[in-house]
Amino acid sequence: MPHEFDGKKYKKVSRHQKEWGNKIISELSLKGTEKILDLGCGDGVLTANLAQLVPNGKVVGVDASEGMIKEAKKIQLENLTFIKADIDNLQLNEKYDIVFSNATLHWVKDHKKLISTLLSLINNGGIVRLNFASDGNCSNFFAVVKNEIESKKYSEYFKAFVWPWYMPKINEYKELLNSFKIQSLEVWEENSDRYFPDKDTIINWVDQPSIAPFLKYINDKELKPEFRNTVVKKVVERTLQSNGTCFETFRRINVRFTKQVCKM
Repeated sequence: MPHEFDGKKYKKVSRHQKEWGNKIISELSLKGTEKILDLGCGDGVLTANLAQLVPNGKVVGVDASEGMIKEAKKIQLENLTFIKADIDNLQLNEKYDIVFSNATLHWVKDHKKLISTLLSLINNGGIVRLNFASDGNCSNFFAVVKNEIESKKYSEYFKAFVWPWYMPKINEYKELLNSFKIQSLEVWEENSDRYFPDKDTIINWVDQPSIAPFLKYINDKELKPEFRNTVVKKVVERTLQSNGTCFETFRRINVRFTKQVCKM
């Protein structure tokens, strides 16, 4: 089930995601004519960066969140289109030269289905470039929130809760990709641990998007903000450093491959 986010708030707190994405974009060696699909485009900032780099091409950004797409559509470029669609059940009529995804695909649970979809969407000779969270990601936030949802005070609200992320170990993901017999495949892990500059910055990150999948399970109007405040307080206590920064782990899986041209 897609999760809903506030695109305007996300834009203000997603500096680290933008840094990762722009680094990947700089590696693509674009010619300016490519047709590009951005999976999980969020607020559209990186998608727009791609569009500006392919003035004679086309870029399509896809996201399942109405709030994200609403924010993204404020960006107006002739070669840029945004579509609200669920990546889990993605149906597009076009094929692309590049499929790009940054800091999104850990929200997709079935990656065997995902890779099959990507292979159907990419042109022969096209590039797939992905970056998403791996095992060990957000260890401080996860420790705090898991403790709270299992506590006596809140556990009754989470009886039907399903953990929203897929963050595999690198060897597990390599095994999955190898089952597709993809040539020119590169898969590697990246440590992107981060010191947030202050308490307010990490609090904003917790609020949007990290805690969003949990709050919707608490229907008590008084307990919902109490749950949020407890998680925020404990995350700050757990991550705060002596110099005022706040430390969180960010572990990434990177994937790059070219769809090989079929020879007759």
